[in-house]
Amino acid sequence: MGRISIGVPGLDKMLHGGLIPGRIYLVKGGPGMGKTTLSMHFLMEGVRKGEGALYITMEEPAAHIKTDMGKFGFNVEHPNLKIIDATPTGTKTNILGDIRYMEFGISFDKLIAGIKDILKEERYTRIVIDPITMVRVILNNEAAYRKTFLLFVNTLISNDATIILTMESDEVGVEEYLANGVIELFKFVERGKVLRGIGISKFRGSSFDEEIRPYRITNRGVEVYHNESLFMGEEY
Repeated sequence: MGRISIGVPGLDKMLHGGLIPGRIYLVKGGPGMGKTTLSMHFLMEGVRKGEGALYITMEEPAAHIKTDMGKFGFNVEHPNLKIIDATPTGTKTNILGDIRYMEFGISFDKLIAGIKDILKEERYTRIVIDPITMVRVILNNEAAYRKTFLLFVNTLISNDATIILTMESDEVGVEEYLANGVIELFKFVERGKVLRGIGISKFRGSSFDEEIRPYRITNRGVEVYHNESLFMGEEY
């Protein structure tokens, strides 16, 4: 079965060649662990190959995302990359004119309908929703969240795209059961130093590296050291 690169060579190695296309993947980790950066690698790899890439931000304003990701050298102004601001703030201030704003804080039915409209306008082979956690936070009702999440999944998979959802929860929820793969970002403290580790806890349809490997967030984005063990003393 063919694979697609996630845009981070070390992680592709851990995935034994990359992601299986047309499926949904979950990236989990705490704040500041690099979930957005990792997701942007995935989208920009598609852009580099001439694919259409769609990024939907549900927490950070799109203008902030563009500024922060631009610092890593990502070409966030590329015409093949579309950034949608779906932050549930109810305000349209500080949103750049080339970013389509949609207010979804009141009803996530609008979000799903909006995504359907976007997918009809243009073909996107890579989609990121960052973070899906915001749906759970705002709905604040487990039954309503499960229904909304299932609608999300059904809407996205019908487009035959490869999708990454990010999530900040440490709990095992409906997202992990429905995702085809789960990538987790960890933080450890060893001898007074903070160590970052990346692991794959689920990857349907493929073997994968089951060891937690070290990674860093550099000025070029996320770098994964697939040949190294996490606890290596002074180097990491």
